[in-house]
Amino acid sequence: MATTRRTIRVLMLPWLAHGHIGPFLELAKKLSRRNFHTFLCSSPVNLSSIEIPDEYCSTIELVELHVPSLPGLPPQYHTTKGLPPHLMPKLKAAYDMAGPNLSDIISDRGPDLLIFDFLLPWAPKVARSHGIPAVNFLSVAAGTSSYVLHSIKRPGDEYPFKAIHLQDHWMEKYRNQIEQASESGMSDMERVAQCIDQSSSLIFLKTFRDLEGKYIDYLSDLLGKKVVPVGPLVQDPIQDDGNPIIEWLNQKERSSTIFVSFGTEYFLTEKEREEIAYGLELSNVNFIWVVKFPVEEHIKLEEALPKGFLERVQDRGLVIEGWAPQARILAHLSVGGFVSHCGWSSVMESMKFGVPIIAMPMHLDQPLNARLVEDVGVGSEVMRNESGELEREEIAAVIKGVMVDDGGEHVRNKVKEVSAGIRSKGDEEMDEVEDAIVKLCGVATGGV
Repeated sequence: MATTRRTIRVLMLPWLAHGHIGPFLELAKKLSRRNFHTFLCSSPVNLSSIEIPDEYCSTIELVELHVPSLPGLPPQYHTTKGLPPHLMPKLKAAYDMAGPNLSDIISDRGPDLLIFDFLLPWAPKVARSHGIPAVNFLSVAAGTSSYVLHSIKRPGDEYPFKAIHLQDHWMEKYRNQIEQASESGMSDMERVAQCIDQSSSLIFLKTFRDLEGKYIDYLSDLLGKKVVPVGPLVQDPIQDDGNPIIEWLNQKERSSTIFVSFGTEYFLTEKEREEIAYGLELSNVNFIWVVKFPVEEHIKLEEALPKGFLERVQDRGLVIEGWAPQARILAHLSVGGFVSHCGWSSVMESMKFGVPIIAMPMHLDQPLNARLVEDVGVGSEVMRNESGELEREEIAAVIKGVMVDDGGEHVRNKVKEVSAGIRSKGDEEMDEVEDAIVKLCGVATGGV
């Protein structure tokens, strides 16, 4: 006898970053295959760049959330994409003021559940005022989350997993990051802690048990809440064979090329650009390098790179300004390595497509993710000097170590093994996710 239940309506509220909206959208797609209807909520400027595939148009709705405009923060800046770094505190303050608009959306759409992101402690309060549960969804690693929360909840105790640690220069940066208050007077760490505390008995985490089982269990113990992994949530690459980048890759030998990208939100300093450029040149490996600049700085690509660099690497290097189809590139057979900042979504993509990681973390959770990458065995980190600076010789050595040297064979094999595991499991994690939501929302099932 089959069982059925009514459609559960879920409202999703990610942070205003494409790196966060992406995992929420992928989770919405997986839920939609299991009789859920999802409302994905964000600012108009973010929603304008999201396309819902035809197969999901009846089960996933995009809902505009009005974010109040503050002086110096017009609507085109209601996103982290291209946002000048000094405006980040103002963006958080503006989003904090969106509670009444979220309340109107809940009244209008009537969801059974709110799934919300890590910097939005006001969101679960709005949900509670409407009598619906709220679950915090963290699109970060269990290892990274447990390391940070351990330092808050058990500050005198040693973190139990020695593989995850920070060099001194990262520790200093890390303390500054977590203590820096926004315009509302609340630090990011306080926001994260409040979001977790207000999550209804569950935390969803973008990871999978085979990869991070011990960290998931420790995080659950730290929080006193059930931590439910939702899987890697990697978008399938869009086929665009007419793309000149793909055509360039088609000319290269299998696993001969590295992809170099530092995410949508980080802008390299002049010194970092210089060391990376010379590191790529010294490595003698084919590469595609995505370089981004803040819009208001009007920097020209040729002027931002060492003199003569583009001419010297023209046969084996492709430098792209702005954006490139990351998933499509990583899935290409010619790509054999990923020089990555180790944003968690990028780590997940690299593992799914079986591409070894040359870890070059820049800020936020990335240094901890890089430690996890090495611990799992799917990549090697470019270590910085004592001053916390990148050095070209180290960059070249790690690239060659992963891509060419015999010593990198274990990394190349391990990431293929992890990739095969991800692909074979399919949507197994979603069984637990669905059960958890059904119980939380008190939705009855019945025989048919």
